[in-house]
Amino acid sequence: MAKLLYIEASPRKDRSRSTRVARTFLAAYQKNHLDDSIETLDLWATSLPRFDGATIEAKYAILQGQALTPDQAQAWKSVVEVIGQFKSADKYLFSLPMWNFGVPYVFKHYIDVLIQPGLTFSFDPQSGYKGLITGKKAAAIYARGGAYGPGTRMEDYDLQSKTLAVTLGFIGLTDLVNIFVEPTLGPQEVSEAGFAQAEELAVSTARSF
Repeated sequence: MAKLLYIEASPRKDRSRSTRVARTFLAAYQKNHLDDSIETLDLWATSLPRFDGATIEAKYAILQGQALTPDQAQAWKSVVEVIGQFKSADKYLFSLPMWNFGVPYVFKHYIDVLIQPGLTFSFDPQSGYKGLITGKKAAAIYARGGAYGPGTRMEDYDLQSKTLAVTLGFIGLTDLVNIFVEPTLGPQEVSEAGFAQAEELAVSTARSF
């Protein structure tokens, strides 16, 4: 029995193309993985730790090999809990809308909490950085108003999928499947065709995920 953690980053819910395709993915996944469990993390309904005061000082104390003060230890506990939830999963599904060529700020906040020394990555002066979350699968559903794929001349503006790929790769998650819902703006027949294509890929990916 495996656990899939679904991380949702759109506040639009039923109006969100990334969320709708993610729900199609999850339905197909449940149908084909009857013994697995699914946990949903809605980032817009989650209170993430702020990285100021004792929390940021705790991070630097850890980086410098220093003992934490009681205040720092208490603040760091919330960070450890968020990371613990993430690490408890065997597989991951992300749904991400494009905001200003990148990701929503709530997802960036989540990344800043997630990437922590000794918990999701390690560092050695000889070998450098090493991701600590390995051997797991991830899938990502990206929605964006235009087309940003190869040949569109907009590839350099895609800081959405690049952000996730670099982040996951840094902590050891390199087995990543990308599903793009594009374009979501423009002529209805074009956007609907892109949506249908993404849903079809979501179903086929979920079956063997």
